[in-house]
Amino acid sequence: MYQLNSQHIFPSALSANKEGVVAIGGDLSPERILIAYKNGIFPWFENDEFLVWWSPDPRMVLFPEKLKISKSTKKFLKDNPFEITFNKSFMEVVNACAKVKRFGQNGTWITKGLMEAYKKLHDKGHAFSVEVWENFELVGGLYGIDLGNVFCGESMFTKTNNASKIAFIYLVKELSKNGYKLIDCQVPSAHLKSLGAEEIPRSEFIKYLF
Repeated sequence: MYQLNSQHIFPSALSANKEGVVAIGGDLSPERILIAYKNGIFPWFENDEFLVWWSPDPRMVLFPEKLKISKSTKKFLKDNPFEITFNKSFMEVVNACAKVKRFGQNGTWITKGLMEAYKKLHDKGHAFSVEVWENFELVGGLYGIDLGNVFCGESMFTKTNNASKIAFIYLVKELSKNGYKLIDCQVPSAHLKSLGAEEIPRSEFIKYLF
């Protein structure tokens, strides 16, 4: 297993083992995390004392032009009861995502160290959020890393029906207007697949980053 040192250098994402692990160790400096994403690698672990860096194969992505919106969702959008904002409450979204109970997980992978790192990335303009409000209450949202022409989705949450789905649709439409190539969804999800996400080979995904 490749052990990272103090230098912000990663091995090729193509060197990952069959589970998708590229390396372990290193730190959570914003610079290192941004370099990882630019090379198709992301942090995923449950303990800040044991950092693990991944690049799964295949990779789930969504091409903006392939977004699928069901008839029922189109109707909901027409009568949309929500207010949608961008970057209004970044850390509130991150904290809400960290509290979501997920099937098969005892805790959260959004650790204190990652929260601090994403806040710094947000402050530097490399991470942003989408918020969904209902009666002035935050009821859904998502956040991720912005690479300029690729958006790397990190996590989403919902407190009411359709909130995270609406956040994702607004994200895709905004990115589409600005010419983004794709959204990196990282790992397979039935929910995202229903919205048009698909799996592509890791080698193909990496080409979109350069």
